[in-house]
Amino acid sequence: MLVLGLETSCDETGVALYDSERGLLADALFSQIDLHRVYGGVVPELASRDHVKRMLPLIRQVLAEAGCEANQIDAVAYTAGPGLVGALLVGASCAQAMAFAWGVPAVGVHHMEGHLLAPMLEAQPPAFPFVALLVSGGHTQLVRVDGIGRYGLLGESVDDAAGEAFDKTAKLMGLRYPGGPEIAALAERGTPGRFNFPRPMTDRPGLDFSFSGLKTSTLTAWQQCQRAGDADEQTRCDIALGFQQAVVDTLTIKCRRALLQTGLNSLVIAGGVSANLALRQSLEGMLAELNGKVFYARPRFCTDNGAMIAYAGCQRLMAGQQDGPAISVQARWPMETLAAI
Repeated sequence: MLVLGLETSCDETGVALYDSERGLLADALFSQIDLHRVYGGVVPELASRDHVKRMLPLIRQVLAEAGCEANQIDAVAYTAGPGLVGALLVGASCAQAMAFAWGVPAVGVHHMEGHLLAPMLEAQPPAFPFVALLVSGGHTQLVRVDGIGRYGLLGESVDDAAGEAFDKTAKLMGLRYPGGPEIAALAERGTPGRFNFPRPMTDRPGLDFSFSGLKTSTLTAWQQCQRAGDADEQTRCDIALGFQQAVVDTLTIKCRRALLQTGLNSLVIAGGVSANLALRQSLEGMLAELNGKVFYARPRFCTDNGAMIAYAGCQRLMAGQQDGPAISVQARWPMETLAAI
């Protein structure tokens, strides 16, 4: 089955072609970072308009790179949520229109299920069951995964997501949007141990997260340095390292807890923050102690992309799932409500 996948949940337009027998044939992505950077964050209306502008050229590009014609496509998959409603509607309406014109089925894909399954695109994919850490700008969740659609929520953030905390902390320190890569780059030049921030909710049982207090602690430290006339570039690097290490340690502690609680020894990390090298190294070290293994997608498939939507859609389509012609998207959509296949 040859599936065209469309991703338009936020500020990146992703298109890909996935074949159930040959794997990923082609993919293309346009990031709107430069468009939104001047505003310090994503402007929903601008995001939607840019998706309209980029969608068809990217589809033509992917078809050309794969050497495929439109009449060879067997189905269309698109992100139906969660995400920005206006942005989601661009992908959904485009997918449904093409599916109707080509006489093929369409299926709406859960954005976070796409992230969760992105490591399946790699040469050595994880085997079910496993624990998944979904960590992005909008989500921080620990999930037990027994199969596609068989998800059990173990814990989640009660306030800011980890990626959101990265972006907000970077903005408070005068760094550019998006903040995650900016903080990670500064942290590489930081002095270990100069700033030690709290590891939220690790001193109590449970698998939930909280990052708003950590963000406040980092801001307080930065403001104190400013008042003392010590807010130079090295201090910025040292605070960035302290903040990043606090997030990494918190995620690692909770992942270890989840693995011990479930009795599993395979961990999948997915979502934009999973590209953070410090996080990967920390989790790899922890899994080595437990005689387990951590799985993740290559960096370009950690952020939003069409390949993960095409793959997830293909699995559901082959299981017989498809949508009617109605265009329907969801800004909020609990992943544990998905049907198992």
